Amino acid sequence: MRLVFLVLFLTFTLLAFTAGHILPGLSEGRSREQKVWVREGSSAMLPCPLSPRKTRGSSKQLPDKISVVWKRHGGSVHQEPHVVLEVGYSGLQKTALLMKPRVSLQDSALRNGNFSLRIDPVRSEDVGLYEAWVKYNTEVHSCHVELGVITVTFSPSNPVVENELLLMSCNSSHRASLVETCWFHKEHPGPTSRTFCSSPGALSILHPAMSDAGSWRCQLRYSDKEIISATYNLQVLGFDGPTNPVVYAAAGSAADLPCTLSYLPSAFGMNVVAAHWSHLAGGHLQDWDISQNLSSRSFPLHLPAVGLGDAGQYRCAVSVGHRTISRDVTLAVVTVTPSIQGPVSEGNRLLLICHLTHSQGHERFQWKHLDSAPTKSKLAVATPSNLEGHSSQMGPILEIPQVSQKDMGTWECSVYGPEGRLGAVEYDLQITGAQVSSAPSIFSGQVTFGLTLTLFLLLAVCVVALALQKRVSVHHPISVIFPVYPPLFDRSTPETAVKGPGDTVARGGMGLWQPAEGVMDTE
Repeated sequence: MRLVFLVLFLTFTLLAFTAGHILPGLSEGRSREQKVWVREGSSAMLPCPLSPRKTRGSSKQLPDKISVVWKRHGGSVHQEPHVVLEVGYSGLQKTALLMKPRVSLQDSALRNGNFSLRIDPVRSEDVGLYEAWVKYNTEVHSCHVELGVITVTFSPSNPVVENELLLMSCNSSHRASLVETCWFHKEHPGPTSRTFCSSPGALSILHPAMSDAGSWRCQLRYSDKEIISATYNLQVLGFDGPTNPVVYAAAGSAADLPCTLSYLPSAFGMNVVAAHWSHLAGGHLQDWDISQNLSSRSFPLHLPAVGLGDAGQYRCAVSVGHRTISRDVTLAVVTVTPSIQGPVSEGNRLLLICHLTHSQGHERFQWKHLDSAPTKSKLAVATPSNLEGHSSQMGPILEIPQVSQKDMGTWECSVYGPEGRLGAVEYDLQITGAQVSSAPSIFSGQVTFGLTLTLFLLLAVCVVALALQKRVSVHHPISVIFPVYPPLFDRSTPETAVKGPGDTVARGGMGLWQPAEGVMDTE
């Protein structure tokens, strides 16, 4: 009898001692199952954390002799399990041929009690129940994790090409009936955030744009109240910048039309075949071919000097693989037209009309007089106005009522939009016969006023003097003395020649009247 009690005592003592060395969080045998949902193509981490129990004088790390075996039951726990990954006491790893080299353990984490299994990338056939068996000394502990796979597909496959029909579908390995599918695009608050919910089926986007790129989350709701979701980053191969870019250039200046892809085609294993520009001008199609460059995603068109005939719409077409994507770019040309064609004289009324081709309706204009000193530049904001002979649609107008020397020089018309300054054009104003004076204009005005006042005073003095002289002549007659000269002609001689002083010459008996010497009074 004593022997029986002794055996029972030793048995319970041994059980209690062994239980003190079982790793906490897991009991011997089968542990509670965990479920992990992962999107196909991404990485999965099947958790199996084991922490050594704190004992007196022991380290937090486990001994070197640890063996780990991960097995998979397939789609059901009733299927025969097969080894996925095995790590022996010596550290030697064995991996199933079908999952090699997609599964791994972190060797450095084993002694810290982390035996989680990593699968990268996850495939749809990886679905099933996984169990881990960890042997530590004489103890065996286990983890059970069920792996579910969510499949998100795009047609055509990634990358999606701009303006091509896109179909997005989402499903999972869950066996219950699917009730609803929701798509969330850029869930953070903002104008680009969108949500689409529908019955089971694919989500279609007729003309995907660059704004459709980014994070999409698929959420599946099943009849058993299970809700599963997965996130996918959609890449759209298109063009950087706005959808319909407009380039503003002054007449006579150079212009560069942009054509930049959102990604390098080589990143998707594609090669750029060609980049082609075209422009329909005056009924004639102009073409430019841009050389192939696999290391670049930018194919701009450079125009050295643009004119009104160059304004309009251009198209850039880039061949990527077997597909071609294109973008339209508008060239708007800015010009200045003066109301006076030819020389401008001082005092003339001058209108400078800033004209913009292919206006988008949101532009505003600002005139600026460029002086030699930037700090003395004068600003004049011009707005469309109905002036004589001009209508508002002709463009912003700057009026100079009387042209003067201070208006000479360069005038600049700048075009502004919501994003800032878009472009500018300059006009050089020259005045006929104008002489640039170094004296300030205020002194010039003083000199002109002084000269005018002086001339007025001189004129007044002259008028007063003439009036006084006339008054004196009326009250005091003037005596005029005429001298008596000898006769120049002799009445007795029919014809005589001029002989000298005192001689006379007569023709046809005519004589010359000789005044008598004396005084003649005049009134």
